[in-house]
Amino acid sequence: MALDVTMQSRPQLLRQSRSRYSAELVYLYGGHVTSWKDEHGDELLFVSNKAIFKPPKAIRGGIPICFPQFSNFGNLEQHGFARNRVWTIDTDPPPFPVPTTNTAYIDLILKPTEEDLKIWPHSFEYRLRVALSPGGDLMLTSRIRNTNADGKPFSFTFAYHTYFKISDISEVRVEGLETLDYLDNLQDRARFTEQGDAIVFESELDRIYLGTPSKIAIIDHEKKRTFVVRKGGLPDAVVWNPWDKKAKAMSDFGDDEYKRMVCVEAAAIEKPVTLKPGEEWTGKLELSAVPSSYYSGQLDPDRVIQDSSVPEDSIS
Repeated sequence: MALDVTMQSRPQLLRQSRSRYSAELVYLYGGHVTSWKDEHGDELLFVSNKAIFKPPKAIRGGIPICFPQFSNFGNLEQHGFARNRVWTIDTDPPPFPVPTTNTAYIDLILKPTEEDLKIWPHSFEYRLRVALSPGGDLMLTSRIRNTNADGKPFSFTFAYHTYFKISDISEVRVEGLETLDYLDNLQDRARFTEQGDAIVFESELDRIYLGTPSKIAIIDHEKKRTFVVRKGGLPDAVVWNPWDKKAKAMSDFGDDEYKRMVCVEAAAIEKPVTLKPGEEWTGKLELSAVPSSYYSGQLDPDRVIQDSSVPEDSIS
């Protein structure tokens, strides 16, 4: 069912809610989710107290969408332009390949402007569905179609740049990326293999993990909470925390806020997605927050990591 949508006092702001759970503050600017709360009203996404909510600055926190470029993997502005554009409500979306029974959702759409075509000369339709399951899971489904009339393909990189709100970065570990190769952005993207049984944070960390599984867990010991990230069509995962020095260098980020956030981003980076005219790509993200069950350094798979409901998708 479509979400109840209320326009708020801030320009281009949608508030959407579902019973005890809410994915509030979905901005048309950037197609940007900035709030996701649990049944107790606790906020699960981090947004900086210094975040700027107007162009041309992207909103610092929530779930920025990086398209058609992640970071500086190309000639466009950092993380592409989708997060800096005003989206519109999609009033007539084609059927989505996910069930909507008892699921609240809203559909947005982005098409390139004439200015966009000057810097990235490719016509596209980007449809985004933001949905809340009956159990409070937050789901984002992106569908990007090549609508070029000149017969030319295009390639892009992509990420859901999710900022999770945590108790303290020193109390957090990320599991599911053990033994995988990664590119270290702090060492000119040199390639390494993860040696630890989990990722822990003691200094700045900025890595692109390659060929990742469909499920990743973020364990917050102090909160006794585990975030479960499920993804489809997104083979890579970025893990980032700026730590103190870089935090102080960002004008839209508090000096000590690095302690209360971590980014774990479902992404397609190492191998860009290529679409021929008429082809469509789907990238899915599903976020759950569950009580942590921790035993002998491992997650209880029966309580936390369950069979993914987000299948891998191919281009169609």
